[in-house]
Amino acid sequence: MADRYDALYRQSLEDREGFWRDAAKLIEWETPPDEVFGGATWFKDGWLNICHNALDRHVFAGRGDQPALIYDSPVTGAKRSYSYSELLDHVSRTAGMIAAAGVTAGDRVVIYMPMVPEAAFAMLACARIGAIHSVVFGGFAAKELAKRIDDAEPKLVIAASCGIEPGRIVEYKPLLDDALEQSRHKVDRCIILQRPEYRAALVEERDEDWHDAIAKAGRADCSTVSADHPLYILYTSGTTGIPKGVVRDTGGYAVALAWSMENIFGVTAGDTMWTASDVGWVVGHSYIVYGPLLAGATTVLYEGKPVGTPDAGAFWRVLREHDVDIFFTAPTAVRAIRKEDPELDLMGGRPNALKAVFLAGERADPGTLEWLSTKLELPVIDHWWQTETGWPAVATCFGLGRSETLFGSAGHPVPGYAFEVLDAKGKPLSAGEIGELVVKLPLPPGCLPTLWRNHDGFIRSYLSRHPGYYSAGDAGFIDDDGRIHIMSRIDDVINVAGHRLSTAGIEQIIGGHPAVAECAVVGAADALKGMLPVALFVRKANGDADDRTVAQEIVARVRSELGPVAAFRTAAAVEQLPKTRSGKILRSVIRDLADGREPKVPATIEAPTAVAMAKGALASVGYPPSPA
Repeated sequence: MADRYDALYRQSLEDREGFWRDAAKLIEWETPPDEVFGGATWFKDGWLNICHNALDRHVFAGRGDQPALIYDSPVTGAKRSYSYSELLDHVSRTAGMIAAAGVTAGDRVVIYMPMVPEAAFAMLACARIGAIHSVVFGGFAAKELAKRIDDAEPKLVIAASCGIEPGRIVEYKPLLDDALEQSRHKVDRCIILQRPEYRAALVEERDEDWHDAIAKAGRADCSTVSADHPLYILYTSGTTGIPKGVVRDTGGYAVALAWSMENIFGVTAGDTMWTASDVGWVVGHSYIVYGPLLAGATTVLYEGKPVGTPDAGAFWRVLREHDVDIFFTAPTAVRAIRKEDPELDLMGGRPNALKAVFLAGERADPGTLEWLSTKLELPVIDHWWQTETGWPAVATCFGLGRSETLFGSAGHPVPGYAFEVLDAKGKPLSAGEIGELVVKLPLPPGCLPTLWRNHDGFIRSYLSRHPGYYSAGDAGFIDDDGRIHIMSRIDDVINVAGHRLSTAGIEQIIGGHPAVAECAVVGAADALKGMLPVALFVRKANGDADDRTVAQEIVARVRSELGPVAAFRTAAAVEQLPKTRSGKILRSVIRDLADGREPKVPATIEAPTAVAMAKGALASVGYPPSPA
């Protein structure tokens, strides 16, 4: 495969309108756009329906019998494959059900569901009739769900009675009832998918059983919307505790996703892509639901875990059984598998269809990348993007003929993104210098145009820090070859006696220790040096050395590679690190614990007990320090 990256990247910056006009041909428009970029909006005068592009057009093209969605649920034992024709039927009926509840174009619908096919049906059904969906991660705390209901002001909430975790049932309906009691905005209609594992009590006149509602619903046709019509609102945490509603427009997102499927991931019609994430996150929106279906591919919707459903061989079973071509997961999932099964004894045979593995969601340490690449003998590609961008901004573009990666780098800028690295005063830095990563405006299609009903907050959060640039909030550097290295969030660059150090750089060294499965480094306040690095680490399951010995070896390793300038002398073992459910390590929580502050623990935490573990481990090594 010829390497076409350089030519396309240059074109995307030098002939932006021509590049995206060509990309827009991947989408079937009701009214094709004449204007590519109007100063604030992409394809503004174009009209389309993204559900039509994801489903109807493939059926009309004669590919209705091809598998569109495969549901695989090890927690229930259920498996089902939906063809494009079958998926279209389910979605059009779901759209009819939503319309019958009084929802029209522009109305909001909150979706609060686990990884079940009905969650995808509901998302696509909203898009079909022009409603704006806002998916909230299933099992989210009632208080946080209430905040999102108040901000989005939905006409309808669609929820499941429960979610299923290894060994337990998570009852969603009581959480929803609590949230609706707390919220100022009152929702008159809820549709509840009753699961056999837990049948919830329904509130009379407000709640309706999904199966009853859909049995009497007709099919709804596609409603054409303008390219700048909001497709969805997806909430991300705000520094004030008030969630930020990232808005995704329809036309730019459709074009960007369609372009990314073939050119970044190398996925075309008939291929199978499995993204092991959740529809509650941006990854699930883009690469479980919309992206693969826009490309005419088969997508896998998995209700399970990397370990524990039933063991660390679960992912390999799914990859083999469903002949997955491209696999996308989070580094934390790979680290969990490596911890439990470091030799991949549970793989049960190499997945023969698999061409490449993509990782994103958190920085992938080189040790994890190298381990997986060596074991699979396949490209393992780190890449970087955000809820705000909606699709990858930095990657090794596999579909453009690239597969060689530099472990530790997220790759090169994706066509359409012009990155720079600036210091605190906005001065561009040279190659290799760590600073703040920014993207020169305008952002390419698919990125957020605003925050829901908070455009001033959008400007303040992303555009005001460095005028003319989008501030990503991450620190990193660009090397001499143009590769981008994402090191950490801006506040994770620590200052030790005047020396700026990246916590990710220290984590990279620690992660190279053969006994370490994963780690987190934070900067703790120090009266003499300003800050000192402190590490928490998780040992691999098959390690022989004790915690104390590994900690001593980690300290020696960091001091050997970074020198005494790092002033690194503290590492402690924990059974698990505090993380969000999407796998991001909660470094801010660890930092607050080390400094003796009460941490702000987000509602998205995976295991609250991990905070207590971190607190105990830090206390064992003298953090927070006793007052002088």
